[in-house]
Amino acid sequence: MASIQKRPNGSWRARYRDEERREHSRHFARKIDAQTWLDEVTAAVVTGAYVDPKMSRTTLDAYFADWSQRQVWADNTDKAMRLAVKGCTFAGTPLGKVRRSHVETWVKRMQTDGLAASTIRTRVGNVRAVLRAAARDRLIARDPSEGVTLPRLRRAEHAMQIPSPEAVSAALTAAPDWFRLYLALCAFAGLRLGEVSALQLSDVDFLRRQLHVERQVQRAGAGQVSVTPPKHGSERDVFLPDELVTMIAQHAQQIGVRGDEQWLFVGAHGNPPHQNTVNYWWRKTIDSAGLAHFRLHDLRHFYASGLIAAGCDVVTVQRALGHAKATTTLNTYGHLWPTAEDRTRSAASRLMVASTRSLEEGSSYISTNRTPS
Repeated sequence: MASIQKRPNGSWRARYRDEERREHSRHFARKIDAQTWLDEVTAAVVTGAYVDPKMSRTTLDAYFADWSQRQVWADNTDKAMRLAVKGCTFAGTPLGKVRRSHVETWVKRMQTDGLAASTIRTRVGNVRAVLRAAARDRLIARDPSEGVTLPRLRRAEHAMQIPSPEAVSAALTAAPDWFRLYLALCAFAGLRLGEVSALQLSDVDFLRRQLHVERQVQRAGAGQVSVTPPKHGSERDVFLPDELVTMIAQHAQQIGVRGDEQWLFVGAHGNPPHQNTVNYWWRKTIDSAGLAHFRLHDLRHFYASGLIAAGCDVVTVQRALGHAKATTTLNTYGHLWPTAEDRTRSAASRLMVASTRSLEEGSSYISTNRTPS
C-alpha cells in the first residue's frame, strides 16, 4: 500500500508498507519526485530486488557475526573466513553503502602489501560469499564485488616446481634417519605435509600394501597442533610400492613409534610434529644436500608427475592425491598430460618406424634377390 500526501509546509510525503507491514516514508519538494520514488520501490518489490532501508544499515562485520554462526564449516574454513572479514577495509561500512570501489580499494591495498595473488583471490572469495549471502537475505540488492578485477595467477606450468629424481635422491640421502621416511611418503605416496605428520602405524596395511589416510595435523597457534579429519574428499587408500612398505617397516623397527596412538613421527610433548618443526628439518636437509631450495610440497608434485608420465588417467591421479574433484587435478596438473598433438605425433612416429623398418627390410631383400635384367 502506497500513498502521497501534501504536507502543511508544502512538501510531499510519500509512504508505503513493506511485506512486514512496516511503514517507510520520505519527503520531497515536488510531487513528481515522490511518485518517482514510489515507482522505484514498487518495481524493486515486483522484481525481488527490494531492500529494507533499515536492514541495509547493518555493517559487513555485524552481519558476518550473525551469519557465520549458522554455517557448517570445517575449522580451517572458519579461520579463513574470519581472517578475510577482519582484514577487509570496509568491514565496518553499512552494507547498503558498500560500492565496487570499496572492494577495488581493498584489493589494491592487499596487492601493495605484497600478498600473493592466490591469497588475495581467496580472501576476496571469502568476503564475496558473505556479500552474496547478504543479497540472498535482501540486506543489499546485489553483490558489489561482482566483476572486480583480481590479480592474475601464474600459469600452472610456470608456478609449479617439480624436483628431478636426482634431487629427490639427494634429499633422501641427506635427511636424518627419522625424517627420511617423511620425505619418502611425500615423494612416493603423494601425501600432504599434514597427512604425513598425522600417520599412525595402524594406518598401514602391510599385507595389502595400502596406506589409509584418515586424518591430518593442523596448526593450533603458539606451537600447538590439532588432529582433524583431512580435507573434504581426501580420505583415501594409497597404494604403496613394495620399497616404501619395506621402508615403513624398517622405520617402525629402527626408529620406533610413539604414544598410545603409535605416531610414526613425533614432535613436542609426544604430539605429531608441528609444521614449523617439519619446515626446519626440511631446510636443514636441503642445505646439507647442497640443493637449490624448493618446497617440501613439491615432492607431492613430483609424485603426481610420475603417475602422469606412467600413463595414469585423471581419475586415478585424482584419487591418489585425494582431490575432491577431477577438475582440481586437471587445473593443477593438466599441463603435464600429453596433448592431442603429442599423442598424434607419437602415434604417427610409431607407424613411421614400423613402416620404415619394413621398407628397409624389403629393400635389402630386393637388392640381394634381384633377377638379372
